[in-house]
Amino acid sequence: MSRRFRRIATEEAYVIPEVLNPMRDRAAREDYDPDLLFWSRARVGSPLERRLLDLEAERLAIMDQNGVDVQVISLASTGVQMFPPAEAGQLATLANDRLAEAIARHPARYYGLGCFAPQDPAGAAREIERAARGLGFSGMLVNSHTDGHYLDEEAFSPVLEALEAHDMPLYIHPRAPAPAMAAPYRRYTLEHAVWGFQAEVGLHAIRMIVGGVFDRFPRLKVVLGHMGEGVPYWLTRVDAMYKAFQAEGRPALHMAPSEYFLRNFTITTSGMNTPAAVRYCLDTLGSERMMFAIDYPFCDTAEAVAAMDAMPISDGDKANIYSRTAERIFRIAPAPV
Repeated sequence: MSRRFRRIATEEAYVIPEVLNPMRDRAAREDYDPDLLFWSRARVGSPLERRLLDLEAERLAIMDQNGVDVQVISLASTGVQMFPPAEAGQLATLANDRLAEAIARHPARYYGLGCFAPQDPAGAAREIERAARGLGFSGMLVNSHTDGHYLDEEAFSPVLEALEAHDMPLYIHPRAPAPAMAAPYRRYTLEHAVWGFQAEVGLHAIRMIVGGVFDRFPRLKVVLGHMGEGVPYWLTRVDAMYKAFQAEGRPALHMAPSEYFLRNFTITTSGMNTPAAVRYCLDTLGSERMMFAIDYPFCDTAEAVAAMDAMPISDGDKANIYSRTAERIFRIAPAPV
């Protein structure tokens, strides 16, 4: 195994029992909900449950076996976004405290993306401040829409203000499409990672761009996984169609949509460590806007590392993807010399 590169994995999940248990109970009691299906898969005693709950032995052993130096860890989807607002805020605080404790035990191996409850924007802003100032986290993560609402909406301005003020990158992680757009996905169960996840997060990103979020918050940083959830492949067409079809009620942007993506967004390779996808995004975005990710424990660590090690790209680009971009975006300390 090559050790020329420091390996930082940037979309790696954990969960706490206080979130897992009630969500798993809901999945057992309620009618089918695509966002509850994940929780039902983390069955009691299953390898998935064990690996999500573990922030010690097995996680570190798998990292060591595969030469992964650092994990940037975040609460698994849908986080706290399906709980009532007050309970969601309490659980976000608890989950962030647990993650901070694990980072304190392993400061060279773990960095954290905090969770928050968008259901309570003012409380979310306070938790973002606490995560930045009190816990020293590298950013925050949201699981796309919350009850069908998106961050371009005015109600979420306190969240965006806090993220920008504290220089906290926002990772927008997938969940199933919002109820208003979900029906056509259901016939073939496409609402999960097969197709629904990228369609949902791609929509969220484009809404934020076209809604003028980055004119209001020009220093806001956003991270998208899974090679940008399809957005990089559509930038030319988005620009052309945005210009050709003006719409009443849509704010006038200061720049073309693609320019905001190139200025404010970074992508990760989670679940997409394939040469053609990497090559396209290198040509479109540059390696300084790309980060390595595994999507542990949902994807196999050894396969992801082997694929990136074998990637037919320059050592400079590989070093950026494996570690340098993450060190810059997430303020990760350089490796000891």
